[in-house]
Amino acid sequence: MLFATADTGFKQDVPEVRNTFLEDPVMVSILERYLPKDILNEITPDLINICEWANTEGVTLTIRMEGDQPRLRQYDSWCRRVDELLVTEAWIKQKEIAAREGVVAIAYERVYGQYSRIYQMAKLMLWTSGAGLYSCPIAMTDGCARVIEVNGTQEMKDQVFTRLISRDPKIFITSGQWMTERPGGSDVGRTETQAVWDEKRQRWSISGFKWFSSATDADVTMLLARTHDPKAADGTSSMRSGSKGLSLYLANVRNEDGKLNGVRIHRLKDKVGTKALPTAELELDGMVAQQVGDMYRGVKNISAILNITRIYCGMGCAAAMQRFVLMAKEYARRREVFGALLKDQPLHLATLASMEMQYRATIQFVFYCVAMLGRNESLDNNLPQVKERDIPLLRLLTPILKVWAAKNAFAMSQEAMECFGGQGYMEETGLGRAMRDILVNTIWEGTTNVLSLDVLRVMAETGGDALKLYTEVTVIVKKKKKKKKKKLTKSLQLISNHFTTYATLETRNLLEASARGLTFAMADVISGALLCQHALWSEDRARADRLNKLASKEADIDRITAQRWCEGLDQKLKYQIVVLCHETRYEDDKMMLFGLSDARASQRSNVPSAFTPRL
Repeated sequence: MLFATADTGFKQDVPEVRNTFLEDPVMVSILERYLPKDILNEITPDLINICEWANTEGVTLTIRMEGDQPRLRQYDSWCRRVDELLVTEAWIKQKEIAAREGVVAIAYERVYGQYSRIYQMAKLMLWTSGAGLYSCPIAMTDGCARVIEVNGTQEMKDQVFTRLISRDPKIFITSGQWMTERPGGSDVGRTETQAVWDEKRQRWSISGFKWFSSATDADVTMLLARTHDPKAADGTSSMRSGSKGLSLYLANVRNEDGKLNGVRIHRLKDKVGTKALPTAELELDGMVAQQVGDMYRGVKNISAILNITRIYCGMGCAAAMQRFVLMAKEYARRREVFGALLKDQPLHLATLASMEMQYRATIQFVFYCVAMLGRNESLDNNLPQVKERDIPLLRLLTPILKVWAAKNAFAMSQEAMECFGGQGYMEETGLGRAMRDILVNTIWEGTTNVLSLDVLRVMAETGGDALKLYTEVTVIVKKKKKKKKKKLTKSLQLISNHFTTYATLETRNLLEASARGLTFAMADVISGALLCQHALWSEDRARADRLNKLASKEADIDRITAQRWCEGLDQKLKYQIVVLCHETRYEDDKMMLFGLSDARASQRSNVPSAFTPRL
């Protein structure tokens, strides 16, 4: 046996996923369930082709974007303020490709009616591995398009909406979403930015400071501002405090001459991840804008954006999990340690199975929400199924999906890195960048705690109706699956009892303290129900074609997945929402965190200082 050198000796086979769609039976099975056969047959070539692009040109563009990150040139050589944002050609190319591939357009062309959203999100999931962080401006562009479609004027629809959904790269534009300010991120009620009516221009003039503005290179943007009512009587305050004083605005980022529209780029953000995405602090001084929807209804009017961007967040997390699982399985087929392939070693196999199960649960939850979004947008909103079920249920489920998917995706990124050992820790594999980038999902569009409180808010505002709708979703499991149904029913009872018991003013602190656990519990339960429903569908399909051995094997796997997910679910929930809501827990938490330090600080303040400064 010869000794190894840098160029000779053992070289590990490189794990490769050639076409994500063709190599992921989980995603294919979900699309087979949700889409009519003729539609799936028609869109399948497009899904295969986008995977081919993502694994070739897309990967190259993503690497270039990461290597040549955005830069800000604030002044020219003559000390004139120019605020020129410099992005790589690869970033600009991504915009062209996004338009050509119709990643926004598909949802609004509605060639397939309510199924168009499912087609779009399936393509987006496969596109993201080659698009990198360009999925961020696309999410905000999609959200902006929907808000204008619902609340915009005809002028906005003619001049902006048509361009947001265009497939022509020369016409297509993107949108930013500038909400975050220094006084509060998710707490938009503390917004300092103000909008004043400009009688001469017949437009609103906006001034303020936006602290975290993603996709700074966008063509248009939506933003919240505190509105001065131009009809207010002289001598009276024309602004309202809190979120009730906010209106929604649409503005061009640049004027027709190419200069910034009342915008000064203060600085680019130095972020932990998402470094290829231009994110900046912006000072607005007389930015010309149009009001979207009714005055003082800003928070309500952005709800359409939030539904879409939170689903995008869940979709992006599912896409990351999909890649982690496929790559880890491919590596396990090739990597040999201690005399056996990783795929044949029980502990490693158990780890991969846990990752696979989480991915299966997440993608089920994502497409369940996507299907509802498609119905909301395509069907008559006065239909009982849409008005009384889909619209309020989607409002409840999107923050749950976003919170749960984001947390689990980051955890899986760590697990995936471990699956590759030391090689996983190398930057060249892209796993480190993926881990840093995916972390932003836990913060973007609301942190875990903020959205968990939002879930409580939705349930309280609907008087329990949202919880009732949620319960109906989870009990569709047929009676013949008594074991699974019993476990789900028991878990549902825990959730229902918890909310109704503590939904009073006297116990508000206890309920809020366990809001995070409650949110995760609701995600776990609905995912279990969706896995069970899919297993039943899979069984029915296999039974209808008993000679199809592939369908039979798939049904067995779906049954095992659902069964494993539901095992011990009620015990898990007991900790998430019962133990975490023990009557003394809130006071105990305060005591543990601040009790001793506050007591010592108080004691020190009562002792005269030994040091007396000279006057």
